[in-house]
Amino acid sequence: MRADRLLSLVLLLRNRGRMSATALARELEVSTRTVLRDVEALSTAGIPVYAERGRDGGFALLPGFTTDLTGLTVEEAKALLAAGAAATPAALGMAPAFASAMRKVSAAMPDTHRSAATRVAERVLVRQGGWLTDPSHEAYLGLIQQVVFAGRRLRLRYAARGSESRWRTVDPIGLVNAGGRWYLVATHRGSERTYRLSRIQDAVELDEPARRDPVVDLAGIWDRRRSEFRALHESVAAIVRVRAERREDLLGSVLSAASETRADGWITAEVEFGDAAHAGGVLWMLGEDAELLGPESLREGIRLRASGMADRHRAARPVPEPG
Repeated sequence: MRADRLLSLVLLLRNRGRMSATALARELEVSTRTVLRDVEALSTAGIPVYAERGRDGGFALLPGFTTDLTGLTVEEAKALLAAGAAATPAALGMAPAFASAMRKVSAAMPDTHRSAATRVAERVLVRQGGWLTDPSHEAYLGLIQQVVFAGRRLRLRYAARGSESRWRTVDPIGLVNAGGRWYLVATHRGSERTYRLSRIQDAVELDEPARRDPVVDLAGIWDRRRSEFRALHESVAAIVRVRAERREDLLGSVLSAASETRADGWITAEVEFGDAAHAGGVLWMLGEDAELLGPESLREGIRLRASGMADRHRAARPVPEPG
């Protein structure tokens, strides 16, 4: 089971010190890619695993970290695992187990390292509601998380909505998981900015300390940025019917949701989209598992988009020869 493997990984680092991904993979009898995913899950859960670069680099635990991790219950181990996923422990019904596990981790650390771990934890925020979300792949989550925790500057190539990608150097403040999507909160030329990780096309850690305050109110920054974002967009209220198993996909992609009714495996919800384009993107993502019931202006937009797609693919086209 993965929970057992996570505990084994931490015990290896505790007992042997710094180890490369290749060495860990050999010991755990998994691929190096699996090791990297497991390290990311542990780090997100609050276990102080960090990477050391260079010829003799590898993964290590924060100096002074000791704990009897075999004392974790199965539910506590599962909660730590869940914390590395996009869902929150509370959403998975594991909040008590997660809190208990993290108390054991925290209690096992010396005061100085406990303070450092607390400061690191303040750099990650999990919220249910997102902004304007669609399916995404966050290829640079591990690297950016490491940069945030280490307090390093970051060079990234980012494509803002409707714009060409370009390089910029930012000072990371923290990471936010909202609606199942990851966002980087950072300053660029002294101004607060929010970057969706799925739009980051390349990222490079710089050997420079980030220019940021030692104490951060990440929740306050996030709420302020989200309010500013919403103020610039004329939101659209709508009624959506969605299959029960896709409920979280819908709610994680809208600005807000109000009343819900359930019948015959379907849920009808009153939701708020950022704009018509946002509504179209979310409904297109859900496909046949959802239906936009109103307003009629949004339904017409969905019909036109579907009709245009059907027309484009109705006639067979010859496949061009390669080269």
